[in-house]
Amino acid sequence: MRLGKNFSQLDLDRCTILFMTNRTYKTGPCREQLSLLPARVEDYVARDNPVRAIEAYVCALDPEKLGFRHAGGGIGAGQPSYHPADLLKAYLYGYLNRVRSSRRLEQEAQRNLELMWLLKGLTPGYRTIANFRRDNWAALKATNREFVLLLRELQLLGGELVAIDGAFFHGDASKASIKTKKRLAEQLVAIDRDIEEYGKALASNDAVEEAHSSGDEDGGSRNSGAIADKLAALMARRAKAQADLDRLKDSGETQLSTTDADARLLSKRGHVLAGYNVQIAVDDKHKLIVASEVVNDGNDTGQLYEVATAAKEALGVETLQAVADTGYYNGASLKECEEGGIVAYVSPPKRTGGLEEQGRFTHEAFGYDAEADVYRCPAGALLKPMNGVKTNTNGRPEIRYVSLKSVCKACHLREQCLGQKSDKRTIYRWQHEEVIDRHKERMKEAGALMRQRACLVEHPFGTLKCRAGYRHFLVRGFDKVRGEWSLMALCYNLARVLNILGFDGFVAFFASRAAERVILCVLRVAMLAIGRAAASMKRLLANLGQNSAIICFRFSAAA
Repeated sequence: MRLGKNFSQLDLDRCTILFMTNRTYKTGPCREQLSLLPARVEDYVARDNPVRAIEAYVCALDPEKLGFRHAGGGIGAGQPSYHPADLLKAYLYGYLNRVRSSRRLEQEAQRNLELMWLLKGLTPGYRTIANFRRDNWAALKATNREFVLLLRELQLLGGELVAIDGAFFHGDASKASIKTKKRLAEQLVAIDRDIEEYGKALASNDAVEEAHSSGDEDGGSRNSGAIADKLAALMARRAKAQADLDRLKDSGETQLSTTDADARLLSKRGHVLAGYNVQIAVDDKHKLIVASEVVNDGNDTGQLYEVATAAKEALGVETLQAVADTGYYNGASLKECEEGGIVAYVSPPKRTGGLEEQGRFTHEAFGYDAEADVYRCPAGALLKPMNGVKTNTNGRPEIRYVSLKSVCKACHLREQCLGQKSDKRTIYRWQHEEVIDRHKERMKEAGALMRQRACLVEHPFGTLKCRAGYRHFLVRGFDKVRGEWSLMALCYNLARVLNILGFDGFVAFFASRAAERVILCVLRVAMLAIGRAAASMKRLLANLGQNSAIICFRFSAAA
């Protein structure tokens, strides 16, 4: 009790624990405080920061070989240009971190410590950054292809199976800026209607002016002048719409884009957008994009062979399996794939729904006899080929197989086979129908492959659109759009490889490649030096031989 009485308030104030509890928040050092050893930018970038992976990758590239502008330097007088490797680093960092705008990249280069480290303090302007992406679209495509070769070297590609699919991306154009023949025709009708109404109004105004010539003539003149101006504007709009329609008819195109000449209106499942159709081929081993292309056709039917061939060349294989959805089903494409060493698995569309609803026999109910070259109907009657080949609306040559009227008239299955106004059954067979037959046989055991298709090809598009938010392009025109897509695909593959190999494995690979390049450079210099020394020795021996002959001749002459 006495100890408690002698424990004063002063002792409480000096208690270390109580003093520490009074510091409610953490506080930083004063901004004005001087530092004897200033911090480096290097200290703010961790050793396993992904930005160091970008540095290791870009330093291993040869910008001049890839075709980047100003890669060789020395472009003339004035300020020196930025090295393309530095601008490529900026774009790779931006696309990996969802920063695509050139103005945003300019801001980040001035305040982002990671980008400061990557660019070594360089702060290029937004125009320089934007021009790099615009002018180096071909080099960006070459860089993307070079990375696929790197994936092969890292053994990250299976090279046996690819999944192919397409997705729509918005372009830098609005739907209203793209005109179709139907839209232009409707616009002309509306303008003609307005012109007719303004013409009537102008005639009525003139009549009123004549009837009241003693009245306010200035007011009537002003009204007539305003109507005449609007009428002239409508006539100008009509002339422009008519010129656009004539331009479409002359070019054979179906759409005309005034903002982005290459963007088109694309439609899928009732959703319409103005943009491009991106086609990709994804390897099955690690879901990496091995080939891609940007088109403006909203239909995937004719894209299978081109994309599969590009994937086969990128993988460097003799044969390749390719899976795709129903949108790619096309007999001509299947034939091209078969001839090109590509085994295609494409879900066939169901085109006999109308006949099945009517309770009639579909094409599959008729069996084909290859030896006799005839079709046999469910009742056992024969359908024989007609002379000549008929070309359908899609340009596909077909042979007609027709039954006999007399046989069909007496057939007990007539109602299940023919319509009310038909007296015979006709089957159209493509000249290369055996390609379709072989494909049908393959598809009987392709259930597992088709289920795997969605898991493979939807992953890149889902990652780019949902996680990264890349649903549109920032540039216009096929060339520049393809260059930007190459950046997107490259960054997707780069992020996947970092996840697969890990940071240490990725950087170690490029460190070993850099060491190999140094060794090769040293060997090249050494071999060059040895070659020069050998050439010098050869010339020396030749000179000595000539001198010895001269000395011997002089000695014999003197004797």
